[in-house]
This record gives sequence, C-alpha cells and structure tokens, in this order.
Amino acid sequence: MNQHDLARGIALSVAASALFALMSGYTKWLAPLDGLDIFAWRIVWTLPGALALVAVRKRWPQLCALVARLAKTPRLLLMFAITAALLGLQLWIFLWAPLHGRALEVSLGYFLLPLAMVLLGRFHYGERLDGFQWAGVAVAAVGVAHELIATHAFAWPTLVVMLGYPPYFMLRRRLNADPLVSFAVEIMLMSPVAALMLFARGAFTEVAGAPHLWLVLLPGLGALSTIALASYLRASRHLPLALFGILGYVEPVLLVGVAVLLLGEPFSAHQLGTYVPIWIAVVLTGVHSARLLMRSRKKASPMPMSEHHASVEHETVADEIERVD
Repeated sequence: MNQHDLARGIALSVAASALFALMSGYTKWLAPLDGLDIFAWRIVWTLPGALALVAVRKRWPQLCALVARLAKTPRLLLMFAITAALLGLQLWIFLWAPLHGRALEVSLGYFLLPLAMVLLGRFHYGERLDGFQWAGVAVAAVGVAHELIATHAFAWPTLVVMLGYPPYFMLRRRLNADPLVSFAVEIMLMSPVAALMLFARGAFTEVAGAPHLWLVLLPGLGALSTIALASYLRASRHLPLALFGILGYVEPVLLVGVAVLLLGEPFSAHQLGTYVPIWIAVVLTGVHSARLLMRSRKKASPMPMSEHHASVEHETVADEIERVD
C-alpha cells in the first residue's frame, strides 16, 4: 500500500467520523419526525446524492454493468440485498437512538466495533498487528470488561452495532465491487422499501406542511449521509482492515460529545471506567496511524545514490552467501 492511498484512507475515515457525529445531533432539528420516518427520508434523499456522486466520478458504465449483472444473477442480487439489509439496520438504529435517549449505548457499540474489526482482521484475514495496535486492543478490552462487570450485559443497540457491521464488511470485500457503485446499488435497493414505509405512515402529508423540512433539512440530511457513507466505504478500500477498524474509534468519541453536550444524555462517574480506557486506545490509534504514515513516507522518499549503491552491494553479497549455502 503506497503513501498516497494510506493518507487518503486515513483522511476519509476521520472525515466520515466527523460527519456521522454531526448527523447524530442533526436529528434533533427534524422534529416531529420519529426514527423510522427519518431513516426512510434519509434513504430517499441519499439516492439522488449517491447517483450524483456516481456521475461526478464517471462510474455510470460500472453502475449499469453491475445492475445488468444483478438482473441476470439471482445469487449476486441476493448478496447485495443482504448487504443492503445489514446497512439499512445500521442506518436506522443510528438515527433512532438519539431520539430515544440511547445515543450513548450506540456510541459504546461504535467503541467496540473497531475492536471486533481488528480481531476479525487478525484472525480471519491474517493481518499482522504491531505493538501499538495490540496495546490499543488490550486497553479497549479493559473498558469492555468494566462495562460487563458494571452492567452484567450490553444493551441491544450496542450489540447491533458491534456485531452487525463486521459481516457487512466481510460480504462487501467478498463482492469486490467498486465501493461507490456498490453503495449506490444498496441505496437503490433500499429506496423502494423506504418510499413504501413513508407512504404507509402518511409521512408525505406530514412533511408537506413543514417547508423547512422538505426544502432544507431533509435534503441536508441526504447530502450529509451521502458524503459520510461514501467517505467511510471508500476508506475501507484504502486501508488494511485492522487500521480501518482502529480508526473507527474516532467516531464514538465524537458521538459521546454530541450525546452529552447537544442531546443532554446523562454521563455518570462509573461510565468513566468504560470510556477512559477506550479513549486511551484512541490515543494509541493516533500514534499508530502517525507512525504508519511516517514509515510510508520514508519508503516513498527517493534513496540517495550512495545509499542505493550500498544497498545494491549488500544485496549482492547476500545473494552470494545464499548461493554458497
């Protein structure tokens, strides 16, 4: 992986985390809509944004080719339907939680998700972890253990986030399609369901009487959603799974701030035993990412001529020793 890809992947991941955190607080302005309505409107308004991104990035031929393949390959269509359902569940709970005082539980799920992704990368994909990554996993595990001891269980929104995303990304990697095109197809598959939900719930009539919703806030939600999700999914293609998972710690830190400062959810002293170790893991993540970037830049920098001759000479000697052996 070259320096450009690595830097771009890290920047995309951090930008996506900031936009997702902003979206959590954004739901506060969408009253009187409930979580299901906001989810459905988000899908409807994300569709034109996703298609616009496909056009801007000149991916129309790939999108048309993939849609044609889906029409001819029921198994592939089923796999995309599963990824769409898995993504839809996450989009729904992300918007439902802030409206029902469960944003902190969802943020804990996002704290645990990188741990699950790192372990998935290590034991399923065989990715190697360095010392800072193992330290981050260990410190995060302390926070997880504290939460289990304090509450004896995880809330179901926490489990949905922690256990729902890994199979989604595994299936996404198996499909091995362009991330933006795949995202557009998933939104296309969800859009008819979302439109039917809005029609059945009378949401079109409700929004028609609130111009600030259908003229400004709902299109804004679609734009935020499109940019955040596209950045997140593209980052997943530029980064090793372990690093991608660890960078996910940035989002829940921001979500906690939104939940406590903007949404007014209580944060008790005993919760520090869960969050402080995980925040330390965030710092270790930052150190690891910085070291990885520095190492990548060092490898990318041109080698001085004298060092190049020395390197070639060393390799020649090593080859000679290998032949003698």
